[in-house]
Amino acid sequence: MIITVMWWCWVGYAWLCNVVKADEGVVRIGMFVAMGAVFVQAITIPEAFDDLPGGLHGPLVFAVCYFVVRAVHIVMFWLASRDDPTLRGQVLRFIPSMAIGTTLLIVASMTTGTTQTLLWLAALVGDYLGTALGGSNWRLRSARHFSERHGLIIIVALGESIVSIGVGVAHLPISWPIIAASALGLAVAGAMWWAYFDVTALVTERALAAARGVHQVRLARGGYTFLHLPMVIGIIMMSLGLKKVLGYVGGEDGHTLADPIYGVPLAALYGGAALYLLAHVAFKRYLTGTLNVERLVVVALLVVLIPVVAMLPAILALAVLAVVLCALIGYETHRYAEMRHEVRHADEHGPGAAEAATER
Repeated sequence: MIITVMWWCWVGYAWLCNVVKADEGVVRIGMFVAMGAVFVQAITIPEAFDDLPGGLHGPLVFAVCYFVVRAVHIVMFWLASRDDPTLRGQVLRFIPSMAIGTTLLIVASMTTGTTQTLLWLAALVGDYLGTALGGSNWRLRSARHFSERHGLIIIVALGESIVSIGVGVAHLPISWPIIAASALGLAVAGAMWWAYFDVTALVTERALAAARGVHQVRLARGGYTFLHLPMVIGIIMMSLGLKKVLGYVGGEDGHTLADPIYGVPLAALYGGAALYLLAHVAFKRYLTGTLNVERLVVVALLVVLIPVVAMLPAILALAVLAVVLCALIGYETHRYAEMRHEVRHADEHGPGAAEAATER
């Protein structure tokens, strides 16, 4: 739920900065205010649900920072829409969902336990449903800029997954098992990067750029605002599993090289990769209308493998994941070599080639 709230803070500004320049006029000031609020919100994450002794009330600080981020976002959009009555009407329709989400989160900060959790869920549902049902009269000035921002978020998340490898072994003496597990972790992260950026990012960006008006806004909202969230969640889950595997391999907390990884860490490792690929399939289907059956098969395989690899040493469980993901990438690269070449080099073949390659 915390990831979802933080995502909602960022994604609103991805839309805003596609309409206005972030480094000019009052928008620059608004961005600094929002950045400050997000920073305080980020360092308050450990207290988002449970207040620590002493100091300010953590859950309330988190909720108030969220309100500030959303309020600045609305004000900036209001100013940007002064010469665009249609966009201003859209902003007005968006205000209720923002108000519901932020208010419920503030109320939740005053509660504990199940009540707090339910209020958080209600805040998120109010925000997301309000956005989905609030109309499609937003503006998208540059499809390329919009898709690039979301691609960079994927890169940041994958980068953090690599950082988690180092965090998992930073306090342990280096050994051959740690080196092997680190290499396998890099292979997993590399395969996930390849799955997004080799072809998918290109064809979806072109599909978004080719759309017009309300249809383009709906593609951007559904494909990027909504479907990139499970991708990021999947990467973060996988990172947790990677960190745990490296700890097991390095002998942390009395574990040995033969110990299996199980429970939440194993579910996060395999389930995170599966969720990431499943979101990819949905994303590409939503933007281009094509269905990637191979990735659906791999998603199912990863889920089926969880109870199987639970009986293997942690490093072997990671090795199986790396082999499955790299085999998927290798198969797709070979099976669709011609189409892949056309998509990646369409700009070299003159006007219209990119669109034709994307459609194919």
